[in-house]
Amino acid sequence: MADLMTMLTTNPLAKQLGVPQAARLRRGRELPKGAVALGTVGGAPRLTRESLELLGVQVQDALVDTPATRVTETTEDGRTREVPAPYEAKIGALVVDATSATSIADLETVRGLLRPAMKGLEPSGRVIVVGVEPESAGAPTAVAVQQALEGIVRSVGKELRAGATANLVRVDLLTDTPTTATDLASTLGFFLEGRSAYVSGQVVHVGHAAEGRVAEVGAARPFEGQIVVVTGAGRGIGAGIAEVFARDGAMVVAVDVPAGGQGLAAVANKIGGTALQLDITSPDAGRRIAAHVAQRFGDSARIHTIVHNAGITRDKLLANTDEDRWGSVLEVNLAAQIRMNEILLDPALPGGLDDGGRIIGVASTSGIAGNRGQTNYAASKAGVIGLVWAMGADPRLAGRGITVNAVAPGFIETEMTAKMPMGTREVARRINSLQQGGKPVDVAETIAWLSEPASAAVTGQVVRVCGQSQIGA
Repeated sequence: MADLMTMLTTNPLAKQLGVPQAARLRRGRELPKGAVALGTVGGAPRLTRESLELLGVQVQDALVDTPATRVTETTEDGRTREVPAPYEAKIGALVVDATSATSIADLETVRGLLRPAMKGLEPSGRVIVVGVEPESAGAPTAVAVQQALEGIVRSVGKELRAGATANLVRVDLLTDTPTTATDLASTLGFFLEGRSAYVSGQVVHVGHAAEGRVAEVGAARPFEGQIVVVTGAGRGIGAGIAEVFARDGAMVVAVDVPAGGQGLAAVANKIGGTALQLDITSPDAGRRIAAHVAQRFGDSARIHTIVHNAGITRDKLLANTDEDRWGSVLEVNLAAQIRMNEILLDPALPGGLDDGGRIIGVASTSGIAGNRGQTNYAASKAGVIGLVWAMGADPRLAGRGITVNAVAPGFIETEMTAKMPMGTREVARRINSLQQGGKPVDVAETIAWLSEPASAAVTGQVVRVCGQSQIGA
């Protein structure tokens, strides 16, 4: 049955009445149809241009809004005004290389590049700004300018329409190990493609992967022959994650509690994976996963990616939350991950995590902004974020080429959210820049991007998959 807002927006009078129209989002491994316009602030965009060339996209120079390039248009009420000269055809994306932006005047250049694109993007178009980490920019003014890019991108994401998104990518240029075009390409590709449909207003850092760690960019099946473990895979988001990895070539080990065995078996059969019924809070859960991998795929087999998706909620106001309700959520959502990681990271363990492997946590926007009645859940998900930051900075993992990242979903359409009270559900769906709920595949695509061999330069990042929710940073 269609939800209330869908019925309203499909009514012929809806648009006339000003009812918000939720756009149909471009999803999957599909690049924009139109050209990618590339603009430069303060210097030559060599890094960004080379990255786009690796992706095989059509690049053209971006238009700039200046007095010399404006045209006059007549509004519906007969008034005239100056507007930016339009693109000859709708562009698929605008990429702004602002890595050399150091002055307030450079921010005017950013405005000049962005303004023509606000009405010049095709549906589900993309705006991507590339900058550097503010603290690395040098002088106080340069630091301020680089931080200003974040405010610009988050605001632009809330102004775009028709399913368009805006994101900020920060790179290293002034370090001993600067970001290369190959390092950057995987992230630019994700944000350009439909895989990032429900990701907007985000800031992602791309560093540098050690030589030999970076794989082919843009591979159709990047996980061919790789083993991926997904916990909580019997339904909802977990099932969606398992399906995307299988689509992209992975041999998936789907894990869930014995009580969910029927759903787990259905998912494993659908994707041609293997099922493992397991309570992840068991002290030996990590060893049992490794033993399953070694038994099914051979003693030399290793895990490429483990996705810690399993989680529970036991919501109550804090005044009514007892020790059991508190402890059970922290145990499943956080403590079990820590124990499994410690075991699977043992390089001598058959079936453990491989060098060049990936650890992916599933946090939540509740862990960023908090949520009434979810103190235990928010604590566990904020803990996942802290774990990712700590492990992503661990030089021992970096030496093995292992990356650690997380996604933080917002409102995602699942069987669980379908049972929410209608009013609460409708507000949760609409309180984001895209004015709709996300789908399990949106979370799965983001996890797959972070897990790809070509994303070896991305670690310690937490990416919200929330349509740029108005809740949280």
